[in-house]
Amino acid sequence: MKKILVFLFLFVSLVSSAQDNRFECDDTCSPEETGQVTYNVVSPVGFSTVEPITMAPRLNTLDGKTIAIVGEDFMYNITHPALKQLIKENYPTAKVIMYDELPIAGPYPAPGIVRQSTEEFRQRLIDLKVDAVIAGNGGCGICTPKETGSCIVAEKLGIPSVIVTVPGFDEEARYTARNNGVPVLRVAVYPGAFASHTEEQLVKNTREVTWPQIVKALTTPISQDEYSATQAAQGITDDVFHGTLDEIYAYFQKMGWSDGAPFCPPTYHKVKEYLDYTDHAWDETIAVLPAAFRQTTTWHVAVNACMAGCKPEYMPILIAMTKAMAGGDFRRTLQSTHAWVPYSWLNGPVARQLGISCGQGEINAEANVAISRFMTLALQNLAGYYVGQNRMGTFGYLQPWCLVEDEEACHRVGWQTWNELQGYDINENTITLSSALMWGNNMAPSTIDPERVMQLMAWDISERCQFALGSGKQFTNRVVMMTEPVANILKKGYTSVDALENALIDNSRRSAYERAFANYYANAGGRKDGEEHSFNQYQSHIVKTEGGEETATPVWYDTEAQSMTTIPTMQKGATAFLITGDASRNKVQTLPGGGFSTVAIELPQSWDSLMAAKGYPALADMYLTPCQVNGTETSVRNNKSANTNGVVARRDYYLPSGMRTKSPRRGMQIQRNTYTNGATDVQKKMLDKHFRLTHHLENRMEAVLLGL
Repeated sequence: MKKILVFLFLFVSLVSSAQDNRFECDDTCSPEETGQVTYNVVSPVGFSTVEPITMAPRLNTLDGKTIAIVGEDFMYNITHPALKQLIKENYPTAKVIMYDELPIAGPYPAPGIVRQSTEEFRQRLIDLKVDAVIAGNGGCGICTPKETGSCIVAEKLGIPSVIVTVPGFDEEARYTARNNGVPVLRVAVYPGAFASHTEEQLVKNTREVTWPQIVKALTTPISQDEYSATQAAQGITDDVFHGTLDEIYAYFQKMGWSDGAPFCPPTYHKVKEYLDYTDHAWDETIAVLPAAFRQTTTWHVAVNACMAGCKPEYMPILIAMTKAMAGGDFRRTLQSTHAWVPYSWLNGPVARQLGISCGQGEINAEANVAISRFMTLALQNLAGYYVGQNRMGTFGYLQPWCLVEDEEACHRVGWQTWNELQGYDINENTITLSSALMWGNNMAPSTIDPERVMQLMAWDISERCQFALGSGKQFTNRVVMMTEPVANILKKGYTSVDALENALIDNSRRSAYERAFANYYANAGGRKDGEEHSFNQYQSHIVKTEGGEETATPVWYDTEAQSMTTIPTMQKGATAFLITGDASRNKVQTLPGGGFSTVAIELPQSWDSLMAAKGYPALADMYLTPCQVNGTETSVRNNKSANTNGVVARRDYYLPSGMRTKSPRRGMQIQRNTYTNGATDVQKKMLDKHFRLTHHLENRMEAVLLGL
């Protein structure tokens, strides 16, 4: 026992010493006395985990060298042959290996990950004894890192490389390379958008603008100035700046640690408060997140939580969010020029306990906004995503948002929650991350026919595909949000989420002509118009490769034709259905976007006492317990189940407008009780003395749905 106590004493002393020995600013950190309130603040950014390579010498000449021209993006079929011709004209003894002779390397994998395509590309460079690599063309937020991957493989083999990009994407290429251990990446910048230029312009610009840069990049020695400055060694809890609020804002903006809006200054003692709400050690690594592969500790999560204005008790949610950000399906789209906006939603009793909104205006509620702000800062400071550097949205980005699934509504409807459909228990806490290509422009079904509502949703889904006009990939992930009144209509025809999904898959089809027209004339990967295939040929290709069939004409098409060739727009398992939002409105919102990353929220062992000290209701009172109501399994909170000796299973309150409220309000209202199977008629009669106008209420709710 004495040995254990001594060990614990030494361990606590070491942890305490590590924080006590931190560098702490004093007034000498500020260049002058201002007389204003000043703060000592810590850094929100972790250190890179990737060791930079030593760059290989550049070539003396391209004569006699084996040069690989790789990549298949943005008019490569014109620019790459032009480059080959230039090499042969200027360096006749050089050997050129073209893109169709090599596998595609793809984005360089994260540390510890082995990707077959990358390994095959690496081995081919070795087998073919390649001396230099020219990659291209980088013209979008996702294709640029993909083409940069070829250069990273080459440089790590000691082979000089250069990538061709359009303006603005050169820095994304350099940043991607640095994050993967290549401190200097040479870039040749093409003047303008590839797909907007004619073949003559592409060849002319390649010869006159791009080619001289390529030669210089491959043959000029790397200067010391090109190497990125290394980060100074310091402790993660050290003070990094001392100043007024305005000075701190300016410094953080300069360092790339802020999103440009005011934030709470992360002082050492303020950040420490957040550590009380997690069992993770302060210096424990929570994640190593792409794109920068920074070591993100509990401390870094706390710093960004503080900056975002989150309450310390949100720490378990924010730690789970940080872990979820590592999910490949979530982050795969974040660099795209199409500006996929990341967002989150919560499941489980902790959201109800903390008062995180699932109702009207939820994404603008205080708690939801704070959690969303954390995501914005975490993307920058923890993961290393920067707008204009490797987040390349053409017109910029909306701010992230945070939703909460109304799980009580789900079980009143009789549908399983997202949590349950993913294999979690109804009372497990999770956070799910996704990304969206749009927000708003929701649909309000004005019918109480469940099949007609489903058809309206199918129409909406068929038009909310990847990119405008559905010009991107055939299938995309979606989140379909609906309010409880809409779900109540749908449940009459579709007893489960699975049944609704199957019906939508069967019905959400679009004409093959529309699909081909969009993908041919608005293809995000490059111009097809006037290229190898005519439109009619391409339409036949779409029908063959995308499951085109002769089907009944979708009911929303204005045509007398009974059938047409259609293309499916929805895949099984790629859509999340959430009941959420204003329970007094009939709304559906379809969000096409990226994949999902769901992570369990781990609460500290002392959670109940911490919450009690802050005046929160008990977590157990937020639990949902399955029970039988009129032969249908539903769920209610435990604390409500305890009312009236277990007789009342659920008690709801309604305003005369039909809007359900979570608690009694002053003025006229309607109380509605739902009972357990054990309730007697006498008990029901006694408890129903405040409940009148049941049929009037139901009629009024129907009128609300119809917009009357």
